[in-house]
Amino acid sequence: MTCADEMGTMSPPTTEPPMRAAAYIRVSTDKQAADGVSLDMQAAKVRMYAELYGIELVELIVDEGASAKTLQREGLTRALSLLDSGEADGLIVYKLDRLTRSVRDLGELIDCYFGPKGSAALVSVEEQVDTSTATGRMILNVLMSVSQWERETIGERTSAALRHKAKQGEYTGGPNVPYGYRVAADGVRLEGHDGEQMVIAAIREYRAAGLSLRKIGAKLLDHGFRPRKGAKFSPNTINRIAKGARIIEQVAA
Repeated sequence: MTCADEMGTMSPPTTEPPMRAAAYIRVSTDKQAADGVSLDMQAAKVRMYAELYGIELVELIVDEGASAKTLQREGLTRALSLLDSGEADGLIVYKLDRLTRSVRDLGELIDCYFGPKGSAALVSVEEQVDTSTATGRMILNVLMSVSQWERETIGERTSAALRHKAKQGEYTGGPNVPYGYRVAADGVRLEGHDGEQMVIAAIREYRAAGLSLRKIGAKLLDHGFRPRKGAKFSPNTINRIAKGARIIEQVAA
């Protein structure tokens, strides 16, 4: 038999069916949309990627106004359900931080869906990551570890700066000034509010005497004190005032 004859008896090459993937896009704030990661932009990018690589998009799933601090998101739950049911073979995101910002959560997803134990692929358009390969999984872990390191470093620097400002007596909070204080005339520093400081002192005295929070609230009203909001000092309000005063004193120490 000639080579030509043998080739004639060979089965024609088979082609694997295209990957069926769910596309997941997310924004948590209006600012993100303004900064260039809008839902429309993300959708366009994942569609272009799918078309370029011959991926069949099963569904485009949107989480609008959802934080990546947790995996408990309606859209993400829907996307993962498509992987669980076998309706999709993979998940495409524009960028990894659209999926999660937590290395721990990423590890959970890899273990359950995108790692050796799972059967699904995770594809990131921006980072060019494909977890269907071992190299892709390694790159994914490195990228997420670096990202978390950057966020934690920024958080540490921010906390140090706020502690320094607090020790200088500068106000570092939002619109709600801590109970017992008010913004000074310069609009930057905090100064004690005499009336509210009296309330804080009374709360400490009554708690040291063993009074319940409800009795403390009643006594404050009897002495003519009034909370900033509402008609009475609830137990929660008293706890909040006492805790806030302790934190201010510890920071300023």
